[in-house]
Amino acid sequence: MRTPADRRTAERTAADHGAGGGASVWYFAYGSNMQSATLRGRRGVDYRCAVAVRVPGWRLVFDKPPFFPSGNAVANIVPDGAASVLGVAFAMSADDLAHVELTEGVGFGNYRRVELAVEPLVPADGAPTRAFSLASDRRDGAFLPSTRYMSIVIEGALEQGLPAHHIDWLRSVPTCVESAEMAAVRPLLDELFRRRP
Repeated sequence: MRTPADRRTAERTAADHGAGGGASVWYFAYGSNMQSATLRGRRGVDYRCAVAVRVPGWRLVFDKPPFFPSGNAVANIVPDGAASVLGVAFAMSADDLAHVELTEGVGFGNYRRVELAVEPLVPADGAPTRAFSLASDRRDGAFLPSTRYMSIVIEGALEQGLPAHHIDWLRSVPTCVESAEMAAVRPLLDELFRRRP
């Protein structure tokens, strides 16, 4: 049985992560949010540090239906005791995590928050042992991720130093051309969810 102290292990003080003062939480990204241009740029999240990690007991898939009916598939993680997911744990404020969840549609049931055990790929002082992430039970193999989306995921994996075998696997994921509807709506979504000073 997990205690309140266990549940708080995903929450760490910010002192070890720069950006002075206040509580810090760990957020595990496995898709486009691994790319700093997406997390810092599109989402406006000023994360404090990034650690490449493995999450045992989960599998990365690219068959999550889009929130909008005319879009393309996006990344998701699903429980699988024989698998593990590679990605990045970001230290950020609780407000920033709430903003990530807002932009990912947690409030609309697009994803749900999960808490995961994480293992750093390279030992590091202050590395997390637990992190919050997003998962969904919505899956549909009829959808494929767009070439544009996968290029962002791959760029993020390269930027964060994930292993070559994982990047090769990402490059092998079947893709399709981004739907015209999604290309048209993306700027509107970016503006809607843009952080205001």
